[in-house]
Amino acid sequence: MLNDEAVEFLRGTTEGTRVVIRYSLDDGQATDALGWFMRGDDTACVIAGKRGMETVRFDRVIAAKEVPPPPAPRSPRRRDGY
Repeated sequence: MLNDEAVEFLRGTTEGTRVVIRYSLDDGQATDALGWFMRGDDTACVIAGKRGMETVRFDRVIAAKEVPPPPAPRSPRRRDGY
């Protein structure tokens, strides 16, 4: 279920670009890797996200795209009287 366009996008992506990649698991289900593109080679790329460093093999990629930076953290809520 390789998506050639998605793989070409990833091969042309530069370090520090925030991306989301949908890819297949061994059991046939799909999952997403969301984070900052770190590096890639001919067979895989590495994404730095909340789950740590994830290596995604290109032969598992279903879809991929650039996504905007995460929103800024919300400020703490203030309670009246405190």
